Amino acid sequence: MSSSQPFIPSSPISPSAGHLRKSKFTFRHLFQLALSSTACPLRVIAHIDLDAFYAQCEGVRLGIAEDQPLAVQQWQGLIAINYPARNFGLSRFIDISEAKKLCPSIILQHVATWREGDAKWAYHEDAFAHIATHKVSLDPYRLESRRILATIKDVLPAAPVQRVEKASVDEVFLDLSAQIHSVLLERYPEISGPAPYDDPTEALPRPPTTALNWNTDALVDLDNDETEDDDPDWDDIAMLVGSEIVRSVRAAIRQRLKYTCSAGIARNKMIAKLGSAHKKPNQQTIVRNRAVQQFMGSFKFTKIRNLGGKLGEDVVSKFGTEEVKELLNVSLPQLKSKLGDDTGSWVYEIIRGEDSSEVNARTQIKSMLSAKSFRPTINSHDQAVKWLRIFVADIFSRLVEEGVLENKRRPRTINLHHRQGGQMRSRQAPIPSGRPLDENVLFEIAKNLLGQIIVDGRAWPCANLQLSVGGFEEGLTGNRGIGSFLVRGDGAKAMKRDIEDHALDQGEMRAEKRPKSEHGAIQRFLSRQGTSHGDSDEDIDSTHSDIPIPPDVPSIAQPAHSDIFTCTICPESMPISRKEEHEDWHFAKSIAAADNNNVSYQAPTAQEARLKPTSATKRPGASNYNQKKIAKGQSRLAFG
Repeated sequence: MSSSQPFIPSSPISPSAGHLRKSKFTFRHLFQLALSSTACPLRVIAHIDLDAFYAQCEGVRLGIAEDQPLAVQQWQGLIAINYPARNFGLSRFIDISEAKKLCPSIILQHVATWREGDAKWAYHEDAFAHIATHKVSLDPYRLESRRILATIKDVLPAAPVQRVEKASVDEVFLDLSAQIHSVLLERYPEISGPAPYDDPTEALPRPPTTALNWNTDALVDLDNDETEDDDPDWDDIAMLVGSEIVRSVRAAIRQRLKYTCSAGIARNKMIAKLGSAHKKPNQQTIVRNRAVQQFMGSFKFTKIRNLGGKLGEDVVSKFGTEEVKELLNVSLPQLKSKLGDDTGSWVYEIIRGEDSSEVNARTQIKSMLSAKSFRPTINSHDQAVKWLRIFVADIFSRLVEEGVLENKRRPRTINLHHRQGGQMRSRQAPIPSGRPLDENVLFEIAKNLLGQIIVDGRAWPCANLQLSVGGFEEGLTGNRGIGSFLVRGDGAKAMKRDIEDHALDQGEMRAEKRPKSEHGAIQRFLSRQGTSHGDSDEDIDSTHSDIPIPPDVPSIAQPAHSDIFTCTICPESMPISRKEEHEDWHFAKSIAAADNNNVSYQAPTAQEARLKPTSATKRPGASNYNQKKIAKGQSRLAFG
């Protein structure tokens, strides 16, 4: 009998309908992203590079319009040129006269300099004409670099999520992985739970987003086997979130400090650095994982960090090309056979965009150098000392930035290098750690090192001097000076009263608890003895406490005459409460003397009692000990 109801299948007939598409990334990869693991394929690194940094610093300082051509001058050359000036064909390889011919409206600003004999760097209009008596100072740019770094850290979450590496004065690496992980879990709850079956190798569900808005970012074209029609995966989503973070960082720098910067965003440091230079100025470039080969193939490998210089020349000579796309056709065995196993393997990976280097959050300076090449040479001690003063001031201004005044960090060593003719000599000395570090301390050490070099001879004419500090260590913080342990004023008075009251109570308790012997030699002996205060010969007016009391606190008033006891053996006066204790002391002395010398104890006379030292009394048997025979090879030491 057939049913009148239509048949409804309990599961989809189509194999694809209702089947959730899976990502090529797993829950383990998501976990690695939270740890900023270098092995994570979802990793996102950004490189931020200030545009023509020195020129921007001078433009902001002088309030010059951004479209005004400007260059930073050092002596007769140019060390930075802003982008409006570059439009006239200016480069750092031309001199001042050529720059003015190409761009008559250009503003040339000389760098700040230390002038011989000055204690502070400054901007001098005629500095370019005084190379012999001026020294370049880059302090203005270092100070601005610190402000920019502080702004970047302020925008990002706090450590350990924040990972920032200062690569140079004008570039910074950011590892955004951990922050991106937090954003992904917030935006996409479907991946925030545990992995199915608690298996981290289970694939993540595909992102629900099929179109991504990259805003105004420059996107590198995809590899030849990839198309924009393909739905994005989690690596694309991570890159998108990273681009949003970097855009906010750049906007903060622009708004707060008026500087523009470019950025590159990719899966590692090497590609991110290449990306930041891809579109300048004031833009950011995204190199998605699906675009790495297309991006890397557009470069000459000599432009890649560590592939220039001698290694780059060696690769060019052996393979006849400097193009990455051509070198990609060379197999790994061929690279190893011609470059060696280690170098060949490294080149093979780096041209394919593989780089596992970490973003190192330790951005602290390891050493500081201040130097000057003399043209013409200097020929006297006085001239050299003037330059040492400048070097010290230069270095110390940077030490202040490192927190030396707050004892956060300080160098342990100072080095002086001296070149005379073709000979370079150096001297090193430790920096004392037991006192505050200031310019005078460094200057005196530097002068001593110079004196050592001069004593060796052949010091003049001097063509170059270099002063450096290094071996930085973390300073001790939170230590208290001895003055903080002293009790002063009313507190000291109250403490002294408490100590005396406690001592009096203790004396009365001993007097009440001590059994009295009515007969025997001990009682007869004690009746003839007096006291001295324990093992100390301090005056009775002194406070018997280890707590330092400042001299401005008045002493405790003397006890009344009726409460005074005078010892009959050593005529010493003391409070009556001290009598029993003093008698015990004489008794102990007599027993010790009898045990050590087999002689009866002789109490000090009144004159001897008055001449007793105020330091602690010698311990029993000390005199007998001192008279022992000295062993061979030893000598008796005199103490006082």
